[in-house]
Amino acid sequence: MKTIIICGVGGQGIILASDILSDVLMEAGFDVKKSEVHGMSQRGGDVITTIRYGEKIYSPIVGEDSADLILAFEKLEALRTLKYLRKDGTMLINDYRWDPIPVATGTMEYPEAEILPKIREKTKHIQTVDALAKAKELGNIKVVNLYLLGLLAKELGLEKSLWAAMISRRVPPKAKEVNLKAFDQGYGEVRS
Repeated sequence: MKTIIICGVGGQGIILASDILSDVLMEAGFDVKKSEVHGMSQRGGDVITTIRYGEKIYSPIVGEDSADLILAFEKLEALRTLKYLRKDGTMLINDYRWDPIPVATGTMEYPEAEILPKIREKTKHIQTVDALAKAKELGNIKVVNLYLLGLLAKELGLEKSLWAAMISRRVPPKAKEVNLKAFDQGYGEVRS
C-alpha cells in the first residue's frame, strides 16, 4: 500500500490533479481510495487530498508519519502537512508563496526561512521547482497543476501513456495541448 498527499490552496487545481492521479492508478490495476478537504478553498484556504492505493485499500484516511509522498503546490502547505510524511518519504514542493490571511493582515509573519530546514529534518528526499515560471513559459499559468503532476508521475514510474489518456479525458478540449505540454515538462524535470 502507498499513500500520496497533494496539498496547497484553493484555485491551484489540486482536485483535478488528484482526480487524474486516482484515475491513472485505477487504470493501472490498483484499488484506490481518495479523500479531499477543501472547505473555504475557493477563497485561498487550504486544500488537501489523500490518495491510498495498492492491492486492497479499505480507507483513504492517513495518520501521521505514514505518507510515502507529498506533492505540495505551496511552500507553507508543505510545512503544514509535513507531519503526515513518513521518515525519509519524498516531498515535491512548488516554490510558490501564498500569504494566508494572518500574514496578509500583518498579524503574523510568513516563516520563509523555516520551511525547508524543518522539512529537511524529516527527509532528505526533497525537490523544489518553480512551477509558476514553467507555466508562464508555456503561456498559461493555469497549467501549474499539470506540471507538478508530471513531477509526481515520474516518481511513480507508471506508464506515461496512461497519464496522457487521463489528462485528455479530464481537461477541456481547448486546453488539452497546453496541459499535456505542461505535464511532459514536469515529467522531464531533472531531479535535484
